[in-house]
Amino acid sequence: MLHTLCKVKDIPNEGTLLVDFFGRTVHVYKLDNKPVAVANVCTHFGGPLEYRDCKFVCQWHNAEFSLDAKRLTAPAPSDSKLMFLSTRVDGEDFNYIWGD
Repeated sequence: MLHTLCKVKDIPNEGTLLVDFFGRTVHVYKLDNKPVAVANVCTHFGGPLEYRDCKFVCQWHNAEFSLDAKRLTAPAPSDSKLMFLSTRVDGEDFNYIWGD
């Protein structure tokens, strides 16, 4: 299965692009100059994440995560990580892939 998240040219060099994803949202951004997508869900209680000061911050309880998805501050569990989606670039498109 292949699902286009966005055009590669629309991915910002700094910050994130919030993209609809099957009734939910994902943050699309560049990590080490490579496009990635992470689920917009905090591992503590499922709250939405905001990109702020080069990290993700839960809008409900202020748990913080690095751009490589590792938990920085509580109340998210210390060993938790945000979920990256399986993705690939196909020409001009940045796609979610499943079962490929």
